[in-house]
Amino acid sequence: MIQTRKVMLCPNNKQQTKLFACAGAARFVYNWTLWYQQTNYAFGYSFAGDAEIRRVLTALKKENPRFQWLNDYSNNIAKQAVKDACNAYLKFFKGLAKYPKFKKKRKSKPSFYADPIKIKFTETHVKLEKLTSSKKSNRQRLNWVKLAEPNRIPPDVKYVNPRITFDGLNWWISVGIECEESTEQPTNPGIGIDVGIKSLAVCSDGAVYKNINKTAKVRKLKKRKRRLQRRVSKKYLKNKKGVCYCKTRNLIKSERKLLKVNRRLTNIRHSYLHSVTSEIVSRKPRFVVLEDLNVAGMMKNKHLAKAVQEQCFHEFYRQMQYKCRWNNVRFITADRYYPSSKLCSCCGAVKKDLKLSERVYHCLICGNTIDRDFQASVNLVRYPSIA
Repeated sequence: MIQTRKVMLCPNNKQQTKLFACAGAARFVYNWTLWYQQTNYAFGYSFAGDAEIRRVLTALKKENPRFQWLNDYSNNIAKQAVKDACNAYLKFFKGLAKYPKFKKKRKSKPSFYADPIKIKFTETHVKLEKLTSSKKSNRQRLNWVKLAEPNRIPPDVKYVNPRITFDGLNWWISVGIECEESTEQPTNPGIGIDVGIKSLAVCSDGAVYKNINKTAKVRKLKKRKRRLQRRVSKKYLKNKKGVCYCKTRNLIKSERKLLKVNRRLTNIRHSYLHSVTSEIVSRKPRFVVLEDLNVAGMMKNKHLAKAVQEQCFHEFYRQMQYKCRWNNVRFITADRYYPSSKLCSCCGAVKKDLKLSERVYHCLICGNTIDRDFQASVNLVRYPSIA
């Protein structure tokens, strides 16, 4: 089993400049590969594989002076950039993705690949390949980048697909690590989970997890975010010259502050989701049932779109899926049209005219009165026996 670990990097100024240069080299090779494929198609030739394009690029780096600067960077960066561009075309041919586009410097996410064999981790640092071309020992220290979290990634193990990315504020390294699979089989009763806007999750065993977006801390950050957005918008209008906008240093500072607030809100929400999903899986249920919600349809409602977006339903599902897989818990997705909220948990009658504003379910057949979300979780835990 492969688990992914992601750690923030703490590079100095020279290392940060070199990391941006490596990301620029990867972007250049990716765009050149797309151009090569388009030119190949325009002349009537068949699709070129990544091995063939790598041979052409190697010859260009030796003969063409315009490509010789790529020799200052790791060869694995260019190899993987070529492979990524070819995979993007293959996904397009299979109908899995849209036609690949050229990466722009200002709009694309800076990232590049590191060789899993040559990369080295210690308790506090990671060694990247060819950040400096000097062989002197004092210069070689530039290859060692400090990790923000010590002992997060174990040394001397097999690594898979290391990637270094920049999110607008910090540099991160993500790497896959081979771990032993859990052999313990959970024996506790299953859990049905109803996710919603009022509460993040209501479990069939009575556990209720609140909506983190309603807390004072998050509301204060959202208020600050709105103020910064207005400030940035006013500065753009103030510095407008004709059709174009003039980006001043103060405007860049305000955008960076806004980016920090956005990042903090995202981290708070994802951290809360991790704590909730880990707590549910730690109870070791035999199975977990979640309903397949139509999130795209819910986002079309202008009154609920913002609240649905802030709840991060997709991230909640993703975390539950891989954590259940790690702990041998069976993950079940209930059908989207299964009437979990409209179905009476006592007599089985279906109340078709149930409105979203009715938070308490009243059954007209048996007189059952129960919380709407809790009843949905009870019906979901019974779903495996019905399906």
